[in-house]
Amino acid sequence: MLRPNFMAVRTIDLHAIPLFQGITEQHLHALLGAFEQLSLPAGTVLFEAGSKPDYFHLLVSGEVELREGDAARFTLTPLAPIGELGVLTGLHRNTTAVTTKPSEVYRISRAALLELFERHGDIAFPFEHNLLQVVALKIRRDNRRIDEMRGNLIRTQKAMKRLLDMVLEAPETPQSKDLVETLEDLIEHNKRGHYLVEPTGPLHSSIRLDDGVLVPVLEMSDGMVRFGKWPGANIKNGGHFSGVLVTSQGEVPVSGTVESVSDTSVLLKLDLLIDEYQKFVREYLTRVQMLDFVV
Repeated sequence: MLRPNFMAVRTIDLHAIPLFQGITEQHLHALLGAFEQLSLPAGTVLFEAGSKPDYFHLLVSGEVELREGDAARFTLTPLAPIGELGVLTGLHRNTTAVTTKPSEVYRISRAALLELFERHGDIAFPFEHNLLQVVALKIRRDNRRIDEMRGNLIRTQKAMKRLLDMVLEAPETPQSKDLVETLEDLIEHNKRGHYLVEPTGPLHSSIRLDDGVLVPVLEMSDGMVRFGKWPGANIKNGGHFSGVLVTSQGEVPVSGTVESVSDTSVLLKLDLLIDEYQKFVREYLTRVQMLDFVV
């Protein structure tokens, strides 16, 4: 039942939103009937970055701002679904959502939405099909932007190499050494193989310490690995570290120099691996990198 003075949502307006296109009016009414309706003052936090996705929201009136830290990323106006992907996948929020005006919001809990879909596959299928299309189009646009950025990076790399050659060929000056070191560091850092990727799902991995404790690998590349910091860890920048990389495909010993230490993680620059271990790590990283690639 609609609350008194609460703005009703018309199915014709919902059909204009990609997430709801092609869903029958009867099914839209059933879906909306499962939502609760909230009147919220300005400044209400719908969810915070890093939080679990407890609700799927639909902004009916007012305004909601999506923030990354202190910076506003997007300002949403009605009608706007908010957090539909997170609520179905369980992925933690990567932004904070705050009302910037008095707003009317429909919301449904993750548990209630999944229960509704389990009971009504005829509602779940078109909803999830539409969501998959939205995500696929987003990935395609992201890939296009990444290709443009990759092209810019390649041009920058070539330009830096030309500058490095010019400095090396020119008469030495007091600034030459610093210029050479800076350019060499930038060129090396920008190589594709050095970009860290996050092992997730069945491809997750860990570092096994000498005492058998497993700490999760947070990010990894062909030459670097960032893993979680464990209680009582006595590890410092510039120190040496050794352990065992444990994946679902096997294990390899790794060692290296600690690049940086934070309250939650350790970044290790790996020593050169023997060919057999190098091949194993390369094949594992390819599987992880494929999670970011659409064929």
